[in-house]
Amino acid sequence: MDLNNDNNDMDNNIVPKYELIKPNFSNKEKELLDELRTNLVDLAISSGDDFNFDEIAIINDIKNFLKIKLSRIPEMSEEGISREDNSYIEELAYKFFQYIVGYGEIDSLIKDDELEEIMIIGINKPVFVYHRKHGMMETNLVFKSNEEIISIIDSIARQINRRIDQESPILDARLEDGSRVNATIPPISADGPSVTIRKFKKDPLTIIDLIKANTLNSEIAAFFWLCFDGLGVKPANAIISGGTSSGKTTTLNALANFINPRERIITIEDTLELQIPHKHTVRMETRPANIENKGELDMDDLVKNSLRQRPDRVIVGEVRGKEAITLFTALNTGHSGFGTLHANNSRETLTRLTNPPMNVPKIMISAIDFIIMQNRIYRSDGVSLRRISEVDEVVGMEEGTIQLNKLFKWNSETDKIENVAISSNTLREIAIIRGVQIADLEEEIAKRERVLNFLVENNIRTIKDVSNVIESYYINPEGVLDTIKNI
Repeated sequence: MDLNNDNNDMDNNIVPKYELIKPNFSNKEKELLDELRTNLVDLAISSGDDFNFDEIAIINDIKNFLKIKLSRIPEMSEEGISREDNSYIEELAYKFFQYIVGYGEIDSLIKDDELEEIMIIGINKPVFVYHRKHGMMETNLVFKSNEEIISIIDSIARQINRRIDQESPILDARLEDGSRVNATIPPISADGPSVTIRKFKKDPLTIIDLIKANTLNSEIAAFFWLCFDGLGVKPANAIISGGTSSGKTTTLNALANFINPRERIITIEDTLELQIPHKHTVRMETRPANIENKGELDMDDLVKNSLRQRPDRVIVGEVRGKEAITLFTALNTGHSGFGTLHANNSRETLTRLTNPPMNVPKIMISAIDFIIMQNRIYRSDGVSLRRISEVDEVVGMEEGTIQLNKLFKWNSETDKIENVAISSNTLREIAIIRGVQIADLEEEIAKRERVLNFLVENNIRTIKDVSNVIESYYINPEGVLDTIKNI
């Protein structure tokens, strides 16, 4: 399966093409594939009690199946293909494995780490993908029947022990690799079954990647590093707000790298998406009600439960309901935390928090130090950019109105994030509690910016490498700075 990177082809199409090299099964091979699907359970049983869906074991079973079947098909023998033709059998076994245990014709799309989203919109229509470099693309994959799409949906549902049928026509879940899946069937989707898969990179983006992509700059990253660390006396809290697919989760993952390694983190999500680069992390996921409408565990249940687990930091994947009050109660009683929220600007973020269904009392909003706005900005060629558009500081309340202090703002003309702050309330509070001057904190931010710039310039960007440097800085900051200076 390959991406066609022909630049001329891309230039001549409003929506560029993504060319899949699809297996071209003969009629006899299709019959074998159908029979193999039917007998998969028997194949698993024949492998013994310890069979655990191991890829090698399944492929070996498929090979044995093919060797027996091919020797009995006259047409195959006439074409010179026999049970002794190992190269053909191995190749066909792997293709069958992808279709049976993988995700059929979209298996190669799921495995392409350069794709952000895969979108099946019905029969006789091309499958669309969103490519990290080329934006929205149209594939040459077209499903001819509803049954083909439903087969993929059923395969996903079975793997996660969920169901999708007329009574429950919506499936919202995640794959083993963390990708998020939303599938619908009629009557919810009038034109037939649909599938949207949001993929996450196997090698997640770090703060260094975001700086290189200009989502934010090293100055604002260093500022966040100091504030979220809080120098051990006042770790800052933040809400990352923005529209759908604006990159909120990716930014939250990256900023969480600045949390001190000594802290215990608990994350709470509807569907696990966060990939927090921190050793001491407990991940919790909501649970829908069963067929009897029992057993549901919602976000609020999990936030309440997290407070009994001695968290240093509570991170809520998406704040949108009554769990907001529980979270803000925790933030007002000494816990630290992050959350994401759907909104278009900082003032709208506050409006959503303080109105139904969240209903956070205004007096509690001051527990949040920063509102970080992130936007998805589209270029004329259809490729989108993620930018932190503004950072506002919550500084209190005056005559019933929550007051904000703008610290950073994105300039659309220069495509740069500019420091527009006169002062920072958060830095002032850290300085008072720590017993230092604001100038001392500004000097510390400059040192951390120097470390981040070094990582950017030397392309040190993996989670492991970035975490190691940050952890080393917490242990011996001057040692890290001396090492950077001498390289």
